[in-house]
Amino acid sequence: MPDKPAMSRKGEQTRAEIIACAQDLFYRRGYGGTSFSDIVEAAGVYRGNIYHYFKTKDEILEAVIARRVQEFRALQREWEERCPDPKQRLMRFVEMLAACEDDLVRFGCPIGTINAELGKARRDLQGSAKALFDLFRDWLATQFVALGREAQAQSLAFHLLGRAQGVSLIAHVYHDPAVLQREVATLRAWVDAL
Repeated sequence: MPDKPAMSRKGEQTRAEIIACAQDLFYRRGYGGTSFSDIVEAAGVYRGNIYHYFKTKDEILEAVIARRVQEFRALQREWEERCPDPKQRLMRFVEMLAACEDDLVRFGCPIGTINAELGKARRDLQGSAKALFDLFRDWLATQFVALGREAQAQSLAFHLLGRAQGVSLIAHVYHDPAVLQREVATLRAWVDAL
């Protein structure tokens, strides 16, 4: 089978715009609540042209997840470069909740919501979305190992990840930023006491 020809710079920009629009729509409306037509309209491309980049909404979801993985890996590398102390890196993870307060209160966690939705309706796609949780779980565990907590690293990583997800969900359910702020303060104290 011949290799696909390289995409032009404009083509790459169009593809990236489709992915960005879909990422936003999936987060705000859910995967099931977003149609292929919604993505076409938001991206401002002709329906016939989108098929040059993606044949199905499922393919777009895979691209959105791949983009999220790249973004989160880049964020983790940045934290590692800026923070020599693993406790500071863990604190950056906690601070991410505070930095995303408005979106978390309005829409919940983008990783949690897509996994919950796909876990109910599209188990065949959830494996890819679960990779986002795996990425954070493994990175958090590495930080706990660096703190000398090797025996507990996985359970501590799950604890912190689970707390972050729970906080996001409760703040969203109650549409109350104060809930998020209180829980973030508790998590800061927990990390600080490690």
